[in-house]
Amino acid sequence: MSSTVITRWEPENKDFWESTGKSVAKRNLILSIPALTLAFAVWMVWSVVVVNLPNVGFKFSTNQLFWLASLPALCGATLRIFYSFAVPIFGGRRWTAISTASLLIPAVGIGFAVQNPATPYEFFITLALLCGFGGGNFASSMSNISFFYPKAQKGTALGLNAGLGNLGVSIVQLVVPLVITAGVFGALGGEPQTVTKAGQQVPMWLQNAGFIWVPFIAVAAIAAWFGMNDLAEAKASFADQAVIFKRKHNWLMCWLYLGTFGSFIGYSAGFPLLIKSQFPGVNALSYAWLGPLVGALARPFGGWLADKLGGARVTFWNFIAMGAGVFAVLNFLPSQGAGGNFYGFLIAFMLLFATSGIGNGSTFRMIPVIFLTERQRAAGNNPADKEQAIRDANKEAAAVLGFSSAVGAYGGFFIPKSYGTSIAATGGPEAALYSFIIFYVTCTLITWWYYSRKNAPMPC
Repeated sequence: MSSTVITRWEPENKDFWESTGKSVAKRNLILSIPALTLAFAVWMVWSVVVVNLPNVGFKFSTNQLFWLASLPALCGATLRIFYSFAVPIFGGRRWTAISTASLLIPAVGIGFAVQNPATPYEFFITLALLCGFGGGNFASSMSNISFFYPKAQKGTALGLNAGLGNLGVSIVQLVVPLVITAGVFGALGGEPQTVTKAGQQVPMWLQNAGFIWVPFIAVAAIAAWFGMNDLAEAKASFADQAVIFKRKHNWLMCWLYLGTFGSFIGYSAGFPLLIKSQFPGVNALSYAWLGPLVGALARPFGGWLADKLGGARVTFWNFIAMGAGVFAVLNFLPSQGAGGNFYGFLIAFMLLFATSGIGNGSTFRMIPVIFLTERQRAAGNNPADKEQAIRDANKEAAAVLGFSSAVGAYGGFFIPKSYGTSIAATGGPEAALYSFIIFYVTCTLITWWYYSRKNAPMPC
């Protein structure tokens, strides 16, 4: 068996963890984070590209541009369903390297497609769908890292992996507007397009929005292939993992994660448009990146806090704070002819992004604890049964981490779409925001009843 495959892995064994496990787990986490950050960057790159396509000669309608921005979220969420089960089938090292390398396809494709205004819309649709690869990677990445850490440290480890990975959303919104203004790759990057700004003709290298990620993706994929590990005991077929669909807590945690990560990715996708529609005098792109940055940085804190205080307790109070945040947003929106308060609106949304990030970390800490507790309760006192219970729990929890992330990712489509529907039907986004509050109330009640109240059936 290859040296990249670890045949013995006992993270709950303190001696093994201190002597061997900790360093191996840390190395795999360190290599996983940049690969996931790049995945998020490729997933969200269309949020910036679509704004500039009309500037370089593409005659797409507003509705066509909307679909280009939306399709990566839909595709990524759907791919997460399949990626959820990939690590136990293919191995964490192999799948991380392969899935990261797959990001080269849309990155290179965008780089060439935007250079020719005659590129058909259907080709851009294909590229937008391929960017969904980046969204899918999250499910397998989180599933993989969950195998490496003991229960007591899963919240922090998963929070770091996801939180720093989520930074890709902010990075793409910061980096792309800069790199498209310069010939970063010289003659290799192709000729610039000419755009008009403030009455002057200036060059733009829109192809750099795709090309800039290529060298980093290549390095991350190679590093994962040679530096990460496959765990023999994490091996499982799809049939072995499909048992999660019979587990009640799988579906409950999918609902809660839709409330946390769905909010994060949905608010990230819809924030610029909401600013533009409600405060037309404000440059939305100057502020749009702040929300995803706050949410991404809050996620590791949420995981750490959940390790210290308990995931259910943190999640319960966090959903209450999220509901309060939406009420604050409603208070600062323009209403009945009044102009609203943009800075109050911005601060309220920063609260929403921060709490969505904290909730991302705390819910993902809950999942491994729930499934380990459930399997241990059923195992009895036989040592062999206890060991098997830990192995089964790790496999189930990893699958649930991935599958719940798939469900949560659909928020990237539904939240901005609900803004649009609300504005079209009522003239403002208030109806959508009130529906979010109702949803957060259901999340709060589920968390309290099943996980955080005294004598809850599954305290975590």
